[in-house]
Amino acid sequence: MQQKKKGVFISDRAVSEAIGFIIIFGIIIGGVGIVTLYGYPMLTQRQTSADEQIMEKNMIVLQNDLKSIAYKTIPYTETSLKVGSGSLTVYNMTYNNATESNFSVYDSEGLIASAANPLLFSSGDLRYESINAETGLSLENGAVVKRMIAENGSAMLANPRWYYDSQTNTAVIYLIGFSASDIMAQTGVGTVKMNLGQTNYMSYVLPAGDMLYVRYLPNNNADYSAAWGNYFAGMNLAATGAPGEYLWPLNTTEPANVVIYQYQVNIESV
Repeated sequence: MQQKKKGVFISDRAVSEAIGFIIIFGIIIGGVGIVTLYGYPMLTQRQTSADEQIMEKNMIVLQNDLKSIAYKTIPYTETSLKVGSGSLTVYNMTYNNATESNFSVYDSEGLIASAANPLLFSSGDLRYESINAETGLSLENGAVVKRMIAENGSAMLANPRWYYDSQTNTAVIYLIGFSASDIMAQTGVGTVKMNLGQTNYMSYVLPAGDMLYVRYLPNNNADYSAAWGNYFAGMNLAATGAPGEYLWPLNTTEPANVVIYQYQVNIESV
């Protein structure tokens, strides 16, 4: 539409085009904002969840490597994996009861060890932690365990190889620890190299009436008490009420055999 005013033609076509451009530009900016506000966090969450599931599978693979080293006496394994949304760290086996997780074995007669001075094994762990997913995964003493970082509670994703044969009244306990020469941590793509270090085998015959106990005390920064408690309960071990202490269901009316394997697995790289 054109109008003549004081010898000058005035057109509103340019005004209409400018308004249309502003409207379209506003729609685009609004769409980008909505995607950024709602879509990007959703994509990030899905990626974090996918990385967590990948790490669960990676931990199962590493557990199989550990089984090959400890149970099949394969001297060396090497596995390439991707660590996303977090880091994979090696924590050495130590004997610091105040901070590190440890497993204890003892019996009421003190033939293996006494409750006051138990056979103590601090396993250390190969630990994945993701701040974004708020989860932690560990390969600890032959088991794959999972926890929520900001909450209590944990679950065991893959069991260790402890067992009890009721016919022969024999308990078999495997204690597996990690050792590394340096502090090792990995993000992104890397290779976990493990080899078999020191081993120890102990066999005991407990007299009738002797009772066998195991105890798990957690790491202050990675508490898997619930996971190990559920595992022990599944093996019919009875909680005694003392922190982390469980009574093995041996047949105490006759002698019992207890076999304890100890393995040190060296981590060369992650």
